[in-house]
Amino acid sequence: MKSIITYATALLVGVLPFHAALSQSAEEKGLEIATATNQRDSGWSHVTADMEMILKNRAGKESRRKISFRQLEVHGDGDKSLSLFLEPKDVTGTAMLTFSHGLEPDDQWLYLPAIKRVKRISSKNKSGPFMGSEFAFEDLGSQEVEKFAYRFIKEEACGEGFQCNVIERLPQYKSSGYKRQIAWIDKEHYRTIKIEYYDRKDSLLKTLDFIGYNEYVGNFWRADRFEMVNHQTGKSTSLLWTNYDFESVLDDSDFNQKALKRLL
Repeated sequence: MKSIITYATALLVGVLPFHAALSQSAEEKGLEIATATNQRDSGWSHVTADMEMILKNRAGKESRRKISFRQLEVHGDGDKSLSLFLEPKDVTGTAMLTFSHGLEPDDQWLYLPAIKRVKRISSKNKSGPFMGSEFAFEDLGSQEVEKFAYRFIKEEACGEGFQCNVIERLPQYKSSGYKRQIAWIDKEHYRTIKIEYYDRKDSLLKTLDFIGYNEYVGNFWRADRFEMVNHQTGKSTSLLWTNYDFESVLDDSDFNQKALKRLL
């Protein structure tokens, strides 16, 4: 993930005097927390994992999909990720490639095996649903610090007995489907515990909960379960993560449009 040199980073490394911290605005404190969260999850280089996606409609009917996931950390820019659908048969071979950026629009491509074509996702469509789930395309890129303006709101208990900083995130990139997001970040490890997403009319649209964090080699934390609930439609999507591997060797050649066609 990309980090930036700001008032916040200067404060974190002790460049600014203590009295400067006391005079922080809500915006400066929010940025400090976001920057620290980014820094705590830097240095993992590459990761692979398996994922099961569970789609549930308003009536509670479920459909399930199995996905293979890989991600490459990029210094000086956003991370790269690739998701490959393995099951069920009607989506087998479908794959999405994402190059995340700061304020520049993320680059995203979708490979459709039925027509053997790679389709570029327009930046104007980033608020649309990914493969029928409650996750939008814009939710799936790495959340670079530069993508948002921040404001500290409060401290409170959250999640599984954590104490959290609650911050507001205002999207600064074009064509976002959200007016704002509210994120709960635990104070000890700077893990994201929950995010609320508000639509362009500022009504609560979705809530994403991160459940069952585990620590992996290199002190990297990952949640075993993501729960996204759409409050306006009654639908939900669960992502169940297994087999996190931070030691698999990946490079840029594993993340390009040609790689999308040779995954299976």
